[in-house]
Amino acid sequence: MKFKAEINVMPLRTLLDPQGKAVTGSMKNIGLAEIHNVRIGKHISLEIDASNKEAAQKKTEEACKKLLANPIMEFFEITLEESK
Repeated sequence: MKFKAEINVMPLRTLLDPQGKAVTGSMKNIGLAEIHNVRIGKHISLEIDASNKEAAQKKTEEACKKLLANPIMEFFEITLEESK
């Protein structure tokens, strides 16, 4: 079976996000002062061949923990669905 994973990796909420802070500051300059507390992360899409959804979830989590996210500075959220 094929599965598609959508992964969002974001900085931990307790850590400073320099990119987000810079973008937040720039919002005022472009007339969007009502937008604040911007956080910037990354979005990753991937496909997995697995026997079932649980196996696909496990492989995706392993990829995130070993390569796609830095657990010291980031957290991740996974959305997984069967591909057609």
